Amino acid sequence: MYTLTYESTATNTVQGIEMEELLEKARFNNQRDGITGCLIYYNGGFVQLLEGDKKKIEALYVKIKEDDRHKNVTLFSDDEISKRTFPNWGMAYYPINENHATKYEFEQFRRNLSMLSDLVEPTSSTAKQFWKKIKNLISDPPL
Repeated sequence: MYTLTYESTATNTVQGIEMEELLEKARFNNQRDGITGCLIYYNGGFVQLLEGDKKKIEALYVKIKEDDRHKNVTLFSDDEISKRTFPNWGMAYYPINENHATKYEFEQFRRNLSMLSDLVEPTSSTAKQFWKKIKNLISDPPL
């Protein structure tokens, strides 16, 4: 098995129906292909960890890099793995609408992600890098 994590910048703000449609399609395809992972969208950027069969993950990553909904797609870690960090997550998604979030909602979002990172046991250095990137990302207040 294989895992990778990347970050990218949204070309436009992705919200509501568009994000739900994207996630529904991704979850269907990921289940079909045996891919699990976690996607975080915050401050106009994505950070995602994918895990599964190496050829399928690499093919998906090529599609992601070619997707015009985001740019500056940067791989920052990948590993061969024997165990998944997100074994039962077709695609977990944690958003916050920074344009409409109150200070309380932002703090709750940060606390929830921080708690999740403490509860999920990373199974690879890539998963550790994913959570490190998330903690760094959420340390910045919304734009």
